[in-house]
Amino acid sequence: MPTRKESAVFLSLLAVYTLAQAVVIGLRPDHFMLIGLLVVLFFASRFTRRLMLALFPFVIFAVSYDWMRVYPNYMVNDIDVRGIFETEKSLFGIAVADGESVIPCQYFAEHHNALFDFLAGVSYLCWVPVPVLFGAWLFFMREYRWCLHFTVCFLLCNLIGFAGYYVHPAAPPWYALQYGFDPILNTPGNVGGLIRFDEMVGIPVFQSIYVNNSNVFAAVPSLHAAYMLIATIYAVLSRRHPAMIAVFALITLGIWCTAVYSGHHYIIDVLLGILCACLTVALFEKVLMRWPLFARWMDSYTHYVSK
Repeated sequence: MPTRKESAVFLSLLAVYTLAQAVVIGLRPDHFMLIGLLVVLFFASRFTRRLMLALFPFVIFAVSYDWMRVYPNYMVNDIDVRGIFETEKSLFGIAVADGESVIPCQYFAEHHNALFDFLAGVSYLCWVPVPVLFGAWLFFMREYRWCLHFTVCFLLCNLIGFAGYYVHPAAPPWYALQYGFDPILNTPGNVGGLIRFDEMVGIPVFQSIYVNNSNVFAAVPSLHAAYMLIATIYAVLSRRHPAMIAVFALITLGIWCTAVYSGHHYIIDVLLGILCACLTVALFEKVLMRWPLFARWMDSYTHYVSK
């Protein structure tokens, strides 16, 4: 069992979060599931408590994303709808009949097939679960240092990406194709081309995910493009089996393609997401880990989850 001090700190923080969530945003069933899971993992055993703490950066990521509802990015800067659309067309436009050109997302909305729809759905379902499982796997393999390097870097990438959302609010391609170039606040989330996967399997997989989208005007950079890339990079850095690295790389490429194929991101978004991932890893490993105060904190964190 945890010590009284550990229990008091954990329960106090959980109570503050629950109260703030209830007052500011409101509690949904997924919030109760998260709270219940944290309580079970914390008190079930020393092993599950250590696992929870090792993967806790994923919890902070999820909560941070949800809390962007409190002060949306379009209240900070103007929403870019037309600008990014026209830039995408000028850089990556595909020529069609009558000498006109369309953006790649627009082209794939008209030119798709069942095989690509299925592969796209499978790839996109990996964007968060596989990184979480990779972090857990590193923990189970007692690679505590690499586990925490990966999970904390993953969180840092999200925080940098979220900052990008506020610096440059931007609409995704499906928004421009469906609503035009005028921003409409509080627009609900949309599955885009992923609806074809839901229809194929007969289960509203992506519809259930995107109904809780906190803000549709948060397309730049594409963090979908960043997550599996970070997992792949840390699979290489931690010298995982070549087969694992190859599978991660294949999933990463599949997510990049799906982001455009499904109409969720421009190629520009994907490229910026890749850049965000690479810069975050470099910042974490080459700058933060050489800062004595941060390095000591990481050492303490690693020691706590490994004991």
